[in-house]
Amino acid sequence: MHVRVALLLLFIALSMPKAQAQKFGNFIRKTTRALFQEDGDIGLGLKQALEFGVNQAVEQLSAEDGYLDSQYKILIPDEARKVISKLKLIPGFENVERDLIEKMNQAAEYAAREATPIFVSAITSMTFDDALQILSGDQDAATRYLERTTRDQLYESFMPVIQKALDEVRARELWATAVNTYNQIPFVKRVNPELDDHVNNAALNGLFGEIEKKEAGIRSNQDERTTELLRTVFGKQD
Repeated sequence: MHVRVALLLLFIALSMPKAQAQKFGNFIRKTTRALFQEDGDIGLGLKQALEFGVNQAVEQLSAEDGYLDSQYKILIPDEARKVISKLKLIPGFENVERDLIEKMNQAAEYAAREATPIFVSAITSMTFDDALQILSGDQDAATRYLERTTRDQLYESFMPVIQKALDEVRARELWATAVNTYNQIPFVKRVNPELDDHVNNAALNGLFGEIEKKEAGIRSNQDERTTELLRTVFGKQD
């Protein structure tokens, strides 16, 4: 009931002329804040939903072949395809595309294991305003909140892990050898795309994509609300 009242207030404000909506804004915030404080489970439910989505996504993608066997499989960068197509014709490089894809996805798996503490910090720092925007937002509002508040930090955290992981599986060495060999082919335009940034962004896109799926499931599927708190909070939006 409280959720519906809060959403109704927001709808009324959006329907008003801008000047009136601004005057009405303070009333909306005070009233909605009171509703949230009266029913504190709403904020807790949103945080629990995020925690569940994050834990499941991280666990799934950081597992062995978590990226490789998923819809988030990391492929060769577009600018590198011309390199691969020519290298396949050179003895010793017949399997270069397969090997690089395997190693890039392994690096993403390693990096994903570093994500949980950063996500937890963002979730525990969620404010009343954050919860209100998520509650009244789109089906992916919680995921977009996490992406907005953590992506830059995750990128910085992932980069050394990805570089180390790529080196552990010799991906950067393999790529450097492949590029150097390609650049020795007469009359080709020299290339040297970096794998680090490509793998990092692809890993993050996959992680947020999986969290978005988990969020949508909790919002729309009663069977995915596996605790009483989730059933209580999200049942109010059904």
